Amino acid sequence: MTFMPLRTRPLRSGGALVVDDAGAFTAASDALVARLGRGAQTPADLIALSRGGHVFDMDDDFSRMAFAYRRAQRLTRAQSLDYLILVPTLRCNLSCTYCQVSRVGATQSGFDWSDDTLAGVLRLIDSLPGDFIKIEFQGGEPTLRPDLLRAVIQRCERFATRQFVICSNLQSITADLLDIFDRPDVLISTSLDGDAATHGRNRTKEAASTATFAKNLERLLARYAPGKLSALPTVDPTQPPDIDGLIDAYASRGLESIFLRPINYQGFARKRHSDSREQSDAWRTYYEQFVRRIIERNWHDQSRVLEETYFSICLRRIFRPGRERHVDLRNPNPVGVDYVVIDHDGIVYPTDEARMLARSGVIDLAIGDVHRGWDTDARTALNYHATNEFDPACQRCAYQPFCGRDLVDDIARYGRADVPRLDTAFCRRHLHLFDFIFELIYSDDDAVQHSLARWLRLPGTPAALGPRLQ
Repeated sequence: MTFMPLRTRPLRSGGALVVDDAGAFTAASDALVARLGRGAQTPADLIALSRGGHVFDMDDDFSRMAFAYRRAQRLTRAQSLDYLILVPTLRCNLSCTYCQVSRVGATQSGFDWSDDTLAGVLRLIDSLPGDFIKIEFQGGEPTLRPDLLRAVIQRCERFATRQFVICSNLQSITADLLDIFDRPDVLISTSLDGDAATHGRNRTKEAASTATFAKNLERLLARYAPGKLSALPTVDPTQPPDIDGLIDAYASRGLESIFLRPINYQGFARKRHSDSREQSDAWRTYYEQFVRRIIERNWHDQSRVLEETYFSICLRRIFRPGRERHVDLRNPNPVGVDYVVIDHDGIVYPTDEARMLARSGVIDLAIGDVHRGWDTDARTALNYHATNEFDPACQRCAYQPFCGRDLVDDIARYGRADVPRLDTAFCRRHLHLFDFIFELIYSDDDAVQHSLARWLRLPGTPAALGPRLQ
């Protein structure tokens, strides 16, 4: 019998999690793990481990190929460019305390696409080979230039499948914008930080801006079907909102996904919220309480399914290898391949966070521009670090098959990409998150299993989502 490389990690509920290179996992007793450590496994152990896909006979071609296929699924690389994040203007009509973009005032000049930059973006769109495209308009406030939004959208008519996401603070909804929003291929994304008091506290304009936002949000929700509009809260970890109050702000409006995002250590937030560099134990406790409260509410009212978005993304990383393209949690995670960010001046960045670092004067991580492309030495240098496969700490970690690599996050927080994994906020965050997820996976609570199944888009409620070995 041949063992695949196995990694273990203690489970909160007792025993240990056993994971192989392909991401197959089982919960094992401490006694079994001790026997494995001594090389004293019993025939019964081998039979149990083989059922989990961790051990097989090398003469068994089917099992060997199945393992190789599962591992390949988890290491699926990005292919062709089909996702653009476009910044037609850096101007904004708000000045939020947690802004991570380093935007400029709404009346300033020189911070919109020039005719030359627009032409470069349109040429890029024309050159894309596939029949699918997704474009996310960021800013600044992109709705200040509806003409640029329309020019890009119209140029994409040739794609069989297309999706546009317009990120907006919803301060102004003109007839021209409504005409764009009415398109079935256009989605709207905004920020909703909780009740009116919490939302307004994060805004530095007059109180009227919060009222305007609420009015326009309700207007759009009334105009469109569920799913057209999404929102996410930006939470100050030192002053997190009441959990039920935040959930109610979404659920009462028919919004079911809540991406619980602490203030990002980028842009203006880097100066105004310097304590956002690291996530505290208090934040992690709040996060768990938030997810558990959603589970309770889903169980008591099964007519709808609320979710914390990032929890669901990580859960699907475990059970649906290769299908989750969330760019903060891929491995390998090469930059400048399937998505890029094109700034207001035509400069191309590997991620939106990299753009923010440049605007903040921290480091220039630009990889090219829209006219000359981005097959550059800068991109090659970044991609040298775009995997966790060879990191010694990751190689020993049970969660490596599910986790990712975000080198821009490391550079943003520590000024370098080679910080030991266990010393990074990214690692601490995901060790905690996967510990929490596996605690829930092996929970016997019907309410927990109900929500997990719904978040995995499963039709039933399994008694347990993962096997357990003695």
